[in-house]
Amino acid sequence: MAKKAKANKAGRKITEALQVLEELGLPKQQQNERSALTLLSLLDLKPEDKWENASDPLIGITPMMEFFAAHYGKRYAPNTRETVRRQTVHQFVQAALILQNPDKPSRPTNSPKAVYQIGTSALKLLREFGKPNWKMRLQEYLKSVETLERLYAREREMRRIPLRLLTGEKITLSPGGQNVLVKKIIDDFCPLFTPAGQVIYVGDTQKKWAYFDVVALASLGVQIEEHGKIPDVVVHYTEKNWLVLIEAVTSHGPVNPKRRQELKQLFAGSHAGLVYVTAFLDRRTLLKYIDDISWETEVWIAESPTHLIHFNGERFLGPYEENQ
Repeated sequence: MAKKAKANKAGRKITEALQVLEELGLPKQQQNERSALTLLSLLDLKPEDKWENASDPLIGITPMMEFFAAHYGKRYAPNTRETVRRQTVHQFVQAALILQNPDKPSRPTNSPKAVYQIGTSALKLLREFGKPNWKMRLQEYLKSVETLERLYAREREMRRIPLRLLTGEKITLSPGGQNVLVKKIIDDFCPLFTPAGQVIYVGDTQKKWAYFDVVALASLGVQIEEHGKIPDVVVHYTEKNWLVLIEAVTSHGPVNPKRRQELKQLFAGSHAGLVYVTAFLDRRTLLKYIDDISWETEVWIAESPTHLIHFNGERFLGPYEENQ
């Protein structure tokens, strides 16, 4: 009987959370059990707890899923972690319902240490759920949401990494992750090794890309639809007519033989010769991947920006006959 009573309490709490999501105006795709459980974990509300006792712990995706299992008997497979993040938590952040990495805003979006926390205004509102003044408080909150979204958007924009291309054009990258290295590639590698070159593509941790000159790439004979396969930075070194493909090792890893062949096929139509470069932040990271790096490629280390390491072949920083 006790087990059944607990299950009934858990069911009621999930139903209440679903009602909250609906009244907050979350999209239909987020009005489901997974999202209800996510909200309850963000509030640290167990089946027997009252809404007025909701709190605001810092919590990551895996601890959320552990909360589902421990307190609501809902077990999700470990490989659904990304579903929780992309199909629920991401939308909660967009709605200004929760904050991402409030303890360390510079933490990369895709970091395994990423944490989330219910917003102060949302917490104050949700503690009123089930009380007579709920509807009034809800309306007041909903009127403020647009303002909150603009505020959080401004704060996120302030944290972004500013980047100036060789043309003088300014773009920004999301903070942390490979983008710290991408900035160094643009700021240090390009002026030294592709002077006056044309930046064609710059990837971003949060977006598919931060910058992409589709027309310029097409003019070189290359058309790409699957952006996930493009290296982190692509530069046309116009003086030599080289297309320099640069991987920041914090994303796909180094240009190993498999990756080199993949890039060769992806850019097979290029009228410019292909040059493959792997960029590292420091020598310590290079040592981890030294055995994986393909021959006939280049390595650049950000902490020693004026030097390149050439992996065999008859020429230094240049394309090979197969690419010409």
